[in-house]
Amino acid sequence: MRFVAVTSCPTGIAHTYMAAESLEQAAKAAGHEIAVETQGAAGSTPLTARQIAEADAVVFAADVDVRDRARFAGKPLVTGGVKAAINDGARLIAEAEAAAERGAGAAADPAPGAGPELATKVEAGAGAGTRLRQWLMTGVSYMIPFVAAGGILIAVAFLLGGAEIAAVVNGGEFGGVTYEGISDPSDLLAQAGIAGVLFKIGTTAFEMLVPILSGFIAFGMADRPGIAPGVVGGLLASAIGAGFLGGLVSGLLAGAVVLGLKRVPVPRGVAGVMPVVVIPLLATLVVGVLMVVVVGEPIAAAQGALTGWLSGLSGGTAWLLGALLGLMMAFDMGGPVNKVAYTFGLAALASGDTVIMAAVMAAGMTPPLGLALATVLRRRLFTKSERDAGKAAWLLGASFITEGAIPFAAADPFRIIPSLMVGSATTGALSVVFAATSPAPHGGIWVVGLIGHPLLYLLAVAIGAVVTCACVLVAKSVGRPRAAETTTSTTPAGQPVTV
Repeated sequence: MRFVAVTSCPTGIAHTYMAAESLEQAAKAAGHEIAVETQGAAGSTPLTARQIAEADAVVFAADVDVRDRARFAGKPLVTGGVKAAINDGARLIAEAEAAAERGAGAAADPAPGAGPELATKVEAGAGAGTRLRQWLMTGVSYMIPFVAAGGILIAVAFLLGGAEIAAVVNGGEFGGVTYEGISDPSDLLAQAGIAGVLFKIGTTAFEMLVPILSGFIAFGMADRPGIAPGVVGGLLASAIGAGFLGGLVSGLLAGAVVLGLKRVPVPRGVAGVMPVVVIPLLATLVVGVLMVVVVGEPIAAAQGALTGWLSGLSGGTAWLLGALLGLMMAFDMGGPVNKVAYTFGLAALASGDTVIMAAVMAAGMTPPLGLALATVLRRRLFTKSERDAGKAAWLLGASFITEGAIPFAAADPFRIIPSLMVGSATTGALSVVFAATSPAPHGGIWVVGLIGHPLLYLLAVAIGAVVTCACVLVAKSVGRPRAAETTTSTTPAGQPVTV
């Protein structure tokens, strides 16, 4: 058979491509052909019209939106998350076979010409918790490019202009010197140099984090009419001081209001302007009033209390926060819990706290590195495929791609995941204790030049990797026989023998 597939994860960095590779291998093993469109951070090469027309069935392995779904209308469809494709691609291929045999009646996609179904990829019958997670992850996925662009620009600005560049641009005191700040952007280059320009651009990108998060949560819930009220709600959340919590609430409010307005019956003559004018107008008004008058101030108070509590974690207790974030980063290796910890690091970075971001990134590097080390030290405990994955895990871990640990965790979750959590908690705690800082939100060792206390930071990562390795080796050695490779040979009599 011939299949086509689309893979897409919230960040579009690792899961997207790992799912594609798993589907390709599963299809090949089953004797089928498959073409995969990866809608990831690196862009995608769309499937051709001919490939889609010749396909017997379509597979969507996606946790967020599948762009231009109308292309696949009328084709038998199988859906699942990227984790399902990574862990059990053969099952999705088998389901695609069954769907193809049932014929086009198995299709469940919009008719040609229908508007694209965007943002959340929730299977039919999914519970409220699953839908909520998908909506939130959609907002995070669209926010991450702003984080990456703004964070790297700010980091480079600090590298070129020194730690005082923030005070020079925004005003304030640094090192005993009081700066007035630069109010006119046209004076930035003359008064603060290229570092000041980069800092201003980066902080402007960071100012968009909450509005984009809010707007695309609403987008995930209610399609394009949700963007305007969601973004406006996010801007109001920032202005009120409600921060990320306010952005989450305003996005959910905007999506819910738009969905409600879509259900209101209207005359056919008005229906054409509803999604473009009427729904965004009314939804923006309702969400704006709710944020300003009703929910904004209580959320701002809660955000302030949380920030105050976190700010109070210092001295002998700060390491607890680093350890907790480390546990979360390793728990599901790029999944929802990992993304919560990462988003918390982004929120801290946006508020000027670079210690938390450093701990989050270090803890996310540790799992693949620890597993790669384990495959080198005790090869006999791992299968050939795991040893091959270990070779790639060196680069993935060094680049802060925690998903490099997934092949190991999928094969032996009850031994691997607790071991990873111990190692990442160690690294997160040590990073905070060492007061390492990272103005960059991603990059791993490739941005070590921007890290505060870089040698201690690398030491924290190394210690965590060693702890992970030790825990994995102990866990896999207790109560489990050596991993065996399965080969087939023949006796002199020609009888097959499996070893």
